[in-house]
Amino acid sequence: MISYDPLWETMKAKNVTTYTLIYKMGFSPYTINNLKHNKSITMNTLERLCKVLDCTADDVVEFLDDEMDR
Repeated sequence: MISYDPLWETMKAKNVTTYTLIYKMGFSPYTINNLKHNKSITMNTLERLCKVLDCTADDVVEFLDDEMDR
C-alpha cells in the first residue's frame, strides 16, 4: 500500500500548501487528489515533487505492508 503521509509532513515543514503546488508550481488538481487519496502517481510527478520541495522520494512516499499479504 502507498502512503503519502511523508509528503504532507514535508510540505508542512517547508510551509508549502496544496494551493502552492497547484497554482504556483503547476501541478494538476487531479494529481493532488490522487495524492490525498493515496493513489499512484507517475515517476515524473515524484521527481517534480522532490525538485520543488528539495527533498528525496522518502520524504514524499512510503510503502506499507499490505495486510492481505500476511
